[in-house]
Amino acid sequence: MSVVLAILWKDLVSEWRSRDRAVAMAVFAFLVVIVLRFALPAEHLEEVRRLASGLLWIAYVFAAILGLNRAFALELENEALSGLALAPVDRGFIFLGKAAANFAILAAVQAATAVFFALAFGVDLRGIALPLAGVVALGSLGLCSVGTLFSAVSVRTRYREVMLPLLLLPLLAPILLGAVAATAELVESGAPGWRPLQLLIVTDAVFLIVSFLGFEYVLDE
Repeated sequence: MSVVLAILWKDLVSEWRSRDRAVAMAVFAFLVVIVLRFALPAEHLEEVRRLASGLLWIAYVFAAILGLNRAFALELENEALSGLALAPVDRGFIFLGKAAANFAILAAVQAATAVFFALAFGVDLRGIALPLAGVVALGSLGLCSVGTLFSAVSVRTRYREVMLPLLLLPLLAPILLGAVAATAELVESGAPGWRPLQLLIVTDAVFLIVSFLGFEYVLDE
């Protein structure tokens, strides 16, 4: 557990000092929201609000991919990947530390994006802020789990900016299905349905276990 906390602390302190990843993710998410807002006709705002859950998750996913592409960039630039591989600990705990840092950074960006989205589309999210945060956290957990694994896979490839989305997006289908459905039900009725939450929980558990075990071999490549 000390390894997890050490890597989490290192990544968060590095990000706090530079803020390059979080700022880039937030700006990109805001731009996606702005483009979607101007692309949709203003006279059909009620229809737009009905589609709010899908639009919000589009911004979340694109921002997450941008951030995950930089998850191992610092280690790659400073030749620290070999040091991580040689650390005398289970490499799954290294994965947990990196995934937790990615989750924390993404959560901050998502909170800012939700506020900006609500203002841009005129959707009042204040009454469902806490359950919405829970749904977003469940979706982000699976996204960051498999995203951290594939970020480590793609970081050493020549076209890592392209490789990560190609590897990641097909696997995000169950996460997005559950997250968008739960968010839509939450916006419409004030409570998410159990079936999409169940899909998110099961997918998160599978992604966490597979990524924890698979990270052992990723650092050797």
